[in-house]
Amino acid sequence: MATGNGISLPEDLLARVRGAAESEHRSVDDVLAEAVQRYLENRSWTGLLAYGAGRAAALGIEEHDVDRLIDESRAERNR
Repeated sequence: MATGNGISLPEDLLARVRGAAESEHRSVDDVLAEAVQRYLENRSWTGLLAYGAGRAAALGIEEHDVDRLIDESRAERNR
């Protein structure tokens, strides 16, 4: 684990993180590591959703088409 990386936060945000860590009996580092992990996972999902929306638009697929397309795909697979 990296240490001494010199990350800085605004004082008010750091105070809130310290309060959250204290109330959960966790370290500030643990709370921040979890927050960064969740942020990175969210970015990954956001990118995946954007890709899917772009592909759907390129193929002319709209939300009301999805159930039918899934059913058709499953029927093809089961033949």
